[in-house]
Amino acid sequence: AQIPLGGDLDIAKAEWAKLGCKPVPKKNALLGQVLDRYEREIIPGKAPKTQSDNLLSLKQQRKAFNDAPIDAVTPQFIAQYRDGRSAKVRANREISLLSHIYNIAREWGITANNPAAGVRKNKEMPRDFYVTEEIWAAVYSVAASELRNAMDLAYLTDQRPADVLSMREADAVNEFLQVSQGKTSKKLRIRLTAAGVLNDLGALVERLIEQRRSRGVRTPYLIITAGRQVTRPMLRLRFDDARDRAIARAKEQ
Repeated sequence: AQIPLGGDLDIAKAEWAKLGCKPVPKKNALLGQVLDRYEREIIPGKAPKTQSDNLLSLKQQRKAFNDAPIDAVTPQFIAQYRDGRSAKVRANREISLLSHIYNIAREWGITANNPAAGVRKNKEMPRDFYVTEEIWAAVYSVAASELRNAMDLAYLTDQRPADVLSMREADAVNEFLQVSQGKTSKKLRIRLTAAGVLNDLGALVERLIEQRRSRGVRTPYLIITAGRQVTRPMLRLRFDDARDRAIARAKEQ
């Protein structure tokens, strides 16, 4: 009698081994298949910027590892991949992601190894540029109003630009501005008052809310232009323009 073993090769081998009372053969998935599953099941649960960064890393990893059996990849191969990448900082991010992919693959029962764990990273130089009050004022003086508002909100909340752009009127509740950080997923409450009186941040938020209402804007966000939310690309363009104008003005003096 014929016994169906299914359409999956690994499952079929396991069923055949059981029938013959032999050890179940080890799965030998290709790393490319694991990358596809990681992209399909894990990446959508991450923050938008992290998703786009991960997809860029996967694109590079597929070039090197797509057809490799997952258990054939060794720390030596990953080190060679690191040394062959011209973008040294990106290579570090890609190795970190590969390590996480292997950890997830272990949870899935696909492998018991993580060859990326402990692989030495490229040395990175820390950022040491500090924006002085003079530089800040030079850019601020020629900035568009929505960029000024974003700079003020970032300065008074000490939050990342992406988190500043996501702040809404509804986040100002009971004398606090509630912030949900996109990168760290941390939730913060920043006080808007001091001794019952609006502090500088509270006055700024009140002004931004009043601007929205006076213009009849429907979007709930605090940083707006022409009736719609300012996006990260829009803010980047406005900052680059203000920076270039500030540089030109400084050269003329």
